[in-house]
Amino acid sequence: MFYVYALSSIERKYIYVGLTNNLNRRIAQHNSGYEKTTKPYRPFSLI
Repeated sequence: MFYVYALSSIERKYIYVGLTNNLNRRIAQHNSGYEKTTKPYRPFSLI
Protein backbone atom coordinates (compact mmCIF):
# COMPACT_ATOMS: atom_id res chain seq x y z
CA MET A 1 0.00 0.00 0.00
CA PHE A 2 1.26 3.48 -0.84
CA TYR A 3 0.66 6.66 1.13
CA VAL A 4 0.53 10.29 0.07
CA TYR A 5 1.93 12.41 2.89
CA ALA A 6 2.53 16.07 3.67
CA LEU A 7 5.28 17.39 5.92
CA SER A 8 5.40 20.86 7.41
CA SER A 9 8.67 22.44 8.44
CA ILE A 10 8.57 23.37 12.12
CA GLU A 11 11.00 26.29 11.84
CA ARG A 12 10.34 27.65 8.34
CA LYS A 13 7.35 28.18 6.05
CA TYR A 14 7.66 25.08 3.86
CA ILE A 15 5.39 22.14 3.03
CA TYR A 16 6.55 19.00 1.24
CA VAL A 17 4.22 16.43 -0.33
CA GLY A 18 5.44 12.94 -1.17
CA LEU A 19 4.51 9.33 -1.91
CA THR A 20 5.86 6.25 -0.10
CA ASN A 21 5.10 2.67 0.87
CA ASN A 22 6.81 3.02 4.29
CA LEU A 23 5.70 6.22 6.01
CA ASN A 24 7.79 5.94 9.20
CA ARG A 25 11.01 5.26 7.30
CA ARG A 26 10.36 8.12 4.90
CA ILE A 27 9.68 10.71 7.61
CA ALA A 28 12.86 9.60 9.41
CA GLN A 29 14.83 10.08 6.18
CA HIS A 30 13.52 13.62 5.79
CA ASN A 31 14.22 14.54 9.43
CA SER A 32 17.73 13.07 9.37
CA GLY A 33 18.80 15.17 6.38
CA TYR A 34 19.09 12.22 3.99
CA GLU A 35 17.01 14.01 1.34
CA LYS A 36 18.77 16.83 -0.49
CA THR A 37 15.57 18.74 -1.35
CA THR A 38 14.24 18.91 2.22
CA LYS A 39 17.51 19.05 4.20
CA PRO A 40 17.53 22.87 4.70
CA TYR A 41 13.97 22.85 6.07
CA ARG A 42 14.35 20.27 8.88
CA PRO A 43 12.76 19.35 11.30
CA PHE A 44 9.34 18.30 10.01
CA SER A 45 6.00 17.30 11.43
CA LEU A 46 3.42 15.20 9.63
CA ILE A 47 0.30 17.11 8.59
